[in-house]
Amino acid sequence: MASTFRRTDATLLVSNGYAEDLIGAGLACELARAGRGPVLALPLVGSGTAYAGTAELQGPHLALPSGGFPFGSLANLRADVQAGLLTVSLRQWAAARRLGGQVARVVVVGDTYALAVGTLAARVVARPAGRAAGPRLPLTHLQPLVSSFYAQGMTPAAHLRELNALGANLFMPWEVALARRARRVYTRDQPSAVHLARRGVNAAYRGGFAMDVLPEPERDLGPLLDGRPVLALLPGQRGDAAFSLPVMLEAAAQLPAWQAAVAFARPFAELPPLPGWTAGQVDEATLWLRRGETRVLVLRGAFSAVLHRAALALGTAGTANEQAAGLGLPVVGFPTPGPQYVAGFAARQTRLLGQALTVTAPTAQAVAAAVQSLGTDPTRFQAAQADGRARIGRPGALAAVAAELDEN
Repeated sequence: MASTFRRTDATLLVSNGYAEDLIGAGLACELARAGRGPVLALPLVGSGTAYAGTAELQGPHLALPSGGFPFGSLANLRADVQAGLLTVSLRQWAAARRLGGQVARVVVVGDTYALAVGTLAARVVARPAGRAAGPRLPLTHLQPLVSSFYAQGMTPAAHLRELNALGANLFMPWEVALARRARRVYTRDQPSAVHLARRGVNAAYRGGFAMDVLPEPERDLGPLLDGRPVLALLPGQRGDAAFSLPVMLEAAAQLPAWQAAVAFARPFAELPPLPGWTAGQVDEATLWLRRGETRVLVLRGAFSAVLHRAALALGTAGTANEQAAGLGLPVVGFPTPGPQYVAGFAARQTRLLGQALTVTAPTAQAVAAAVQSLGTDPTRFQAAQADGRARIGRPGALAAVAAELDEN
């Protein structure tokens, strides 16, 4: 539905992914807090539910089978194309051009593709009949995906082995060309800002986007905990959980010194098959899984609460793993069949998080052994904590972006 906003102090947010939508919604909240006018949101992947209550949603929307990772594999790309990727993309480009005539500025949260769509929107300026078009709209880019850390230690041959992730490992020439047209580009870490600045981009680092969208603990878990250190299980929001959660639970059964707690984002009815485990639901947000002497807590709507009580995490997720590392939790991950946390993604996240992430074989025995190794090696444990906090960064980026949005 077309927006009724006029081009006054409105902002158009273009984002392409679940985590990107969260960042965009967080920025919309900061803009509202500063009294900076209405916000329109054009999410390019999914339905944009993160924007509820913070921005007026624009469409069209498309839920992709890949969850926004079409180039993670050939199967992902094929499924997305069959789901209507090309047709809906054309309609989204048209929407971007239309919306550009109704706002005062454009902010992009996402990758090169999102930046291209945002650039398209920023070229369109409303004008009175018979008068020439005005100047290009101010365009700001929040780049929460590419990091200079991703390319650390990679040889040309290594890049060739990860061709499907080339644009995620490196700032490609076409992204740099688009970024030079932006008023400012905000990066996820300082090395990336330095790298882009050397290539003629007005780049800045103001903090970690991932930590800005981590809420305060949603509930008090104290009454549910038994005094053992908490092991957070983060199977992710995509189809990876069907493979990873059973492996995590089996590993937890081999770690009696830890109390495992699953941060599960979906309704309990969507838990994957868990042979050998008996479920006992306490309420709509709390469930216990039992197998012999092992009890595992499963919680909905308590992701931050689980992270803030945990000492270590098992994770097959993107942003969730990064947020855990940013809080100082060592993370143990393992590759899944997909769609997101495939072997290549896990390798890339290892380069990003450094010692904060340990990637093992996808077996319960390997995962449990990694947890035991970390738990009995204080030097390595502390190095993992330090690397995670340093590489993910402090919160405060979105407040800074909102304050600086119209600076020259």
